[in-house]
Amino acid sequence: MANVAVVGAQWGDEGKGKIVDWLSERADVVVRFQGGHNAGHTLVIGNQTYKLSLLPSGVVRGKVSIIGNGVVVDPWALLKEIETVRGQGVSITPETLKLAENAALILPLHGQLDRLREELRGPQKIGTTGRGIGPAYEDKVGRRAIRVCDLLDLDSLEERVDALLAHHDALLKGMGAPAVDRAELMAQLAEIAPKIAPYAARVWKCLDDARRRGDRILFEGAQAAMLDIDHGTYPYVTSSNTVAGQASVGAGLGVGAVSYVLGITKAYTTRVGAGPFPTELTDETGQLLGERGREFGTVTGRKRRCGWFDAVMVRQAVKVGGIEGIALTKLDVLDGFGEIKVCVGYEIDGERFDHLPAGTSQQARARPVYETFEGWAESTRGARSWAQLPATAIKYIRRIEELIEAPVALLSTSPERDDTILVRNPFAD
Repeated sequence: MANVAVVGAQWGDEGKGKIVDWLSERADVVVRFQGGHNAGHTLVIGNQTYKLSLLPSGVVRGKVSIIGNGVVVDPWALLKEIETVRGQGVSITPETLKLAENAALILPLHGQLDRLREELRGPQKIGTTGRGIGPAYEDKVGRRAIRVCDLLDLDSLEERVDALLAHHDALLKGMGAPAVDRAELMAQLAEIAPKIAPYAARVWKCLDDARRRGDRILFEGAQAAMLDIDHGTYPYVTSSNTVAGQASVGAGLGVGAVSYVLGITKAYTTRVGAGPFPTELTDETGQLLGERGREFGTVTGRKRRCGWFDAVMVRQAVKVGGIEGIALTKLDVLDGFGEIKVCVGYEIDGERFDHLPAGTSQQARARPVYETFEGWAESTRGARSWAQLPATAIKYIRRIEELIEAPVALLSTSPERDDTILVRNPFAD
């Protein structure tokens, strides 16, 4: 059976929650493969709204849901999220939720370090959520992380903690902050360990078994391509690889595990936090896009920056991410605009570019080259077939396909799950 990876093709917040929920109903297993609790997915099912950060979207559908080894996990945040979702009537058990035993943990000291660094950066803030994701990934790569499996062996945990604090206490001292209270940290870990232990599993084995059975596996990404640590607008990026190539590594399956990559992109562009944004609109149009699109972060509540669709950036994401088709979301937000613009290139110091350069200073100086389209007065909200769309809206979509060099596989016309136009079923063999 086909296995699908869903990834963002912009700077995140593209509406992955709805698309992943739509697909998870058709999947047997749903896997988170990178990121932490810094990215949120909002699912609207009937009259119930679920806001997830660490939990894979499949939990609300009763599907086997897996948090892979590529995710950094705050165990306290995870347990809180489990209880919140349970309070909304969703059953979550060790049989339906499995946490990779080799996943690295986010500890309270990681959040403290994250926030201290942002404060010290002053005007040069990266715009992190302050939840410790970056420092946790640093410890993982530095081979000093505390992992889920360490919680299952409290006798050796003290040695692991000592190695970790030898590094962190020196960092904190250099920033004028007090050292970590070792006894308190050990007490916190000892208290949380038995609560997390039931969910710990050999995820790679679970997924291999599922694949051999022919189960449909959905790989759910967080953030998006332009926040990728290698391919995004560095240093204003997240601390992990967000493209589909990470799905196999972050879940523990071979490179042939993903048979279709679906990229999610809005019909316009948004970004949270600092960093370059060539098509950003700081005028009334940008404000209107934000108001109509309800552009506030699921996790942080921060207001998102808004601008016209950037076809150059999405085309780049398509190529580096191996995206085979896109789900175009929030088309209805563009209803009523007299004219709509799409970025088809950049101008930097008088030179035309067909890609976003890697250099930070060049990215900051990039100015959009626009192609202008006639808008539509009719409403597209709730459309479930091409026949219900205005001709000018269809023309806009077709031009986007040409510019990004990828077809539209799904079209979303409202937050409601069924308000979706299916062009190609990603799970089709």
